[in-house]
Amino acid sequence: MASADAKKKSRQYSQEYLKFGFIASFSNETMPMCLLCQKVFSNNAMKPSKIKDHLERVHPDKKNKDIEFFKVVKEKIRNQPNLKSFFKAPGIVDCEGGLKASYSISLNIAKKALSYSIGEEIVIPAIKEVIETVMKKDSEPVLKCIPLSAKTVQRRIDEMASDVERTLVSELQHCKFSIQLAESAFGCSNILMAYVRYYSQSLKCILDEFLFASYLKGDAKGERIFRCLEDYLKEHNVPLRNITAVATDGAPTMVGRYRGFATLLKETVPDVRAVHCVLHRHHLVAKNLSGELHAALKVCIKAVNKIKGQPMNSRLFATLCEKNDETFNQLLFHTEVRWLSRGDCLQRLVDLYYSTVEFLADVDQTLCEELNKCKNYLFYLADLYSKFKKIQKRLQGKDKLEEGADVSDRDLEIYISHLEKLREDFKIRFEDLENMTVPDWIITPFDIETENVNIEFSLQEEHVEMSADLEAKLVFKNKSLRAWGSMRHQGIHRGSMRRQGKP
Repeated sequence: MASADAKKKSRQYSQEYLKFGFIASFSNETMPMCLLCQKVFSNNAMKPSKIKDHLERVHPDKKNKDIEFFKVVKEKIRNQPNLKSFFKAPGIVDCEGGLKASYSISLNIAKKALSYSIGEEIVIPAIKEVIETVMKKDSEPVLKCIPLSAKTVQRRIDEMASDVERTLVSELQHCKFSIQLAESAFGCSNILMAYVRYYSQSLKCILDEFLFASYLKGDAKGERIFRCLEDYLKEHNVPLRNITAVATDGAPTMVGRYRGFATLLKETVPDVRAVHCVLHRHHLVAKNLSGELHAALKVCIKAVNKIKGQPMNSRLFATLCEKNDETFNQLLFHTEVRWLSRGDCLQRLVDLYYSTVEFLADVDQTLCEELNKCKNYLFYLADLYSKFKKIQKRLQGKDKLEEGADVSDRDLEIYISHLEKLREDFKIRFEDLENMTVPDWIITPFDIETENVNIEFSLQEEHVEMSADLEAKLVFKNKSLRAWGSMRHQGIHRGSMRRQGKP
């Protein structure tokens, strides 16, 4: 048996097989490959009868082609780029490209704030699927050159972050810069973030860069913030005297007269300029509401929380919105820290106002009545905060600060004066309509009790008869006030006309 296997020989490819559309496989010359479908067969198929049968059975339209046709096809296939041969070619097989790809992918993961493990869980399988399914190539040589394990991605990100920090710190050690500080809550801890603006000697331009973010241990008072900044700059050999200006919010911890951050910084750097952040000033102005508007805002937030804060109410409200063919089916929460979300919250409540009122009428009648009373305030606040949001977004970002040079205080006074005159003129011209009293029984005759109708006794009898008339009620429902001209109960109509002194 062993001698029989030893005597068994592999069939070799013959150039005559080209006339049947077959060549030797690129990966193994003892295996035939069809030029037309690029299918590779075993060595047992290396027979003229079998390869001819494949041509006539699978590619019958090509069986009469001459050998010159197959030579052209062969050259086209040989000239196609081969990913596998690319990675195995001498002089090209180095993983420098894969290393660059690993860093680039890690950078994108960091920018999107994704998990470190997404590289090996998502990216690697995606690359493998594309290479094997679309390119029909072996993915293993490529994947070996792109390390993307969770630890590798973390290490790449840390290396890039350290390199950026070293470059930035080396610039700040020898130049003047301004700094902006922001202290905020992050989970259960307080975090301090610092941004710098400086003139880069290497790039010959002004740059805005993120400097650091650090947890504040213990309290978040001005002295703690100052020590945090001082320790960081000392650790990286950046002199405090290089700070020319500092921008903060208006919190006491930042601008306090005695122990505020700005005060402590001026003790070390007397010439430093402290600036109150423009965006925070705008925030403080936007929060300054009158008592009536503030009360209306609280009612609106209470209504949103009543619906959005309870899962059952939220689902029922979504069903009602779909029934009413609303554009949206959910209200929006707002957060006090991200105060711009208040505008989105109010605007969504305006968009779904009537569905909200309809829903609250069954859930909380008192809250529904309160929301109805502050309807005008709600619409005003939604419009006001939408304007604030647009202005805030115009001020945010690089080189976005714009001065309203075309509008002076005098122009604003003229606009205000014109609006006041318009209000007075409207009041004079529409005063008679405001003072006109239309009886309720004329507008809604079927929704008012007869004993509450302030009319003559004879007309009250007519009103009782009409209230019991289902046909009249249907006519009024379809035609509203125009129904008075077509209803058969002309007695009330004539009586009301006599009361108004008409024939």
